[in-house]
Amino acid sequence: MNRAIFLDRDGTINKDIGFCCRPEDFELLPGVGKAIKILSNLRFKVIVITNQSGIARGYFSAEMLDSIHKKMRKDLFAEDAVIDAIYYCPHLPDDGCQCHKPKPGLAIQAIKEHDIDPHKCYVIGDTGSDVAIARFLGCPAINVGGERVFRGSEQRADFSVPDLLRAANIIRN
Repeated sequence: MNRAIFLDRDGTINKDIGFCCRPEDFELLPGVGKAIKILSNLRFKVIVITNQSGIARGYFSAEMLDSIHKKMRKDLFAEDAVIDAIYYCPHLPDDGCQCHKPKPGLAIQAIKEHDIDPHKCYVIGDTGSDVAIARFLGCPAINVGGERVFRGSEQRADFSVPDLLRAANIIRN
């Protein structure tokens, strides 16, 4: 079985601007390419799981999201970094789907499709919903750029670091 790093996108991989609606608005955060390369070299599958309710809200289409993700992959490839898979939820938070984080549907789908042992994974993100996914999977949660404990939540990350590169270094060490 494989092991994986489940990464949130906005605020973890790229600058969080609210709703990234166009490829030209997508900007990698500093050190992200290096971090993803480290994680890949450690033989983790690097999988993005991200809520993209902007589709349901009519801010952008699934095709535009695909263009944004192509730019993300291109920008990462320029830094010799590769994302193995991207899973996204296009629904509104109250739609009742099983894929909108903190629900685990995206992670479950990735686990099945990539033969992943969830206990050999990490979840890295910037919100309590990312920590909730880690708790469901039974693996460590690393919070980037934020708090270790989230307001109004019982969710507590195992580690809190300023950025993805520091998260990768925790995993490496």
